[in-house]
Amino acid sequence: DFTMTLYLRHYWKDERLSFASTTNKSMTFDGRLVKKIWVPDVFFVHSKRSFIHDTTTENIMLRVYPDGHVLYSLRVTVTAACNMDFSRFPLDSQTCSLELESYAYTDEDLMLYWKSGDESLSTDDRISLSQFLIQKFHTTSRLAFYSSTGWYNRLYINFTLRRHIFFFLLQTYFPATLMVMLSWVSFWIDRRAVPARVSLGITTVLTMSTIITGVNASMPRVSYIKAVDIYLWVSFVFVFLSVLEYAAVNYLSTVQDRRERKIRDRVRAQSLPCTCGMSHTRTMMLDGTYSEADTNSLAGYTEAPMVPEEEPEKPEHMVVHLSVSSESTATKKKGIRNFSIIQNTHAIDKYSRMIFPGSYIFFNLIYWSVYC
Repeated sequence: DFTMTLYLRHYWKDERLSFASTTNKSMTFDGRLVKKIWVPDVFFVHSKRSFIHDTTTENIMLRVYPDGHVLYSLRVTVTAACNMDFSRFPLDSQTCSLELESYAYTDEDLMLYWKSGDESLSTDDRISLSQFLIQKFHTTSRLAFYSSTGWYNRLYINFTLRRHIFFFLLQTYFPATLMVMLSWVSFWIDRRAVPARVSLGITTVLTMSTIITGVNASMPRVSYIKAVDIYLWVSFVFVFLSVLEYAAVNYLSTVQDRRERKIRDRVRAQSLPCTCGMSHTRTMMLDGTYSEADTNSLAGYTEAPMVPEEEPEKPEHMVVHLSVSSESTATKKKGIRNFSIIQNTHAIDKYSRMIFPGSYIFFNLIYWSVYC
């Protein structure tokens, strides 16, 4: 609904009120004379409440001209219903109308019309509304039919209001956008810092929930989706997905750590020297006469700790215990190479740093191009 205060002025001619005047000047009366003459019985259609101002006296003026023309003016405040569509809220424009009609006289008894068309309406340029910008006024008139009483003349005051967006940008859109951007900070935090990333994700989710609740608390309960709902819920989804992203990273990191631990244990077990028996162990004496090619031919053997010869007469000789591995060198190298290929969960954060901002920017481009 909307509330409007206006000066309602009626013009008509009643020859019974004409009088002789040498100066052709009118006579002005207050509201006490209104009850003694005929006046139009105009009322506001679809009004919820209305009243005539009475401070300090009733704001009613009656002016009678010598030829019988009458000006009847009163100051009235009316609250009327307006069918508003909030599907584009707060980027919407609303068109409302104030309707006037005779209560008792049909179109055969009383004809209502605007005296000067759209020029019959005049507004104060200094008037401004906190949430709306008054774009234009215009007048219309048509007949209204009631099945039980007949046809009546009805006058319309139509005006278009455009909502100011700056307030909602500061109170709704900017905080929601900042919360979404704040949730992206977790992509740059070490995935092992669980308290930091979890607390950041929960904080942004709760803040978005508070913003959505505050906006809906000040809105009429409508059964359709508003433009602000689309923006807030999409922002909430982005914040929630950032929390799920870390849940996936944390789970994959745990799986990766377990896999690496098993690989390290297996490699460590294979690298230990075999001292279980001498059947698989050969002992060779190496002195300085062996060439590098001879020592390279020991592939497939695993070195054991070198023990110096106890005999003092051959200090240049040493004994090396070599054990034959159960696997060939080629097979061992292939297995180690396969173990070194480990999934890097940090790549998920790297992709998220590009995908999340890019998707949100693309959503904003579509949103503002559609609703602006």
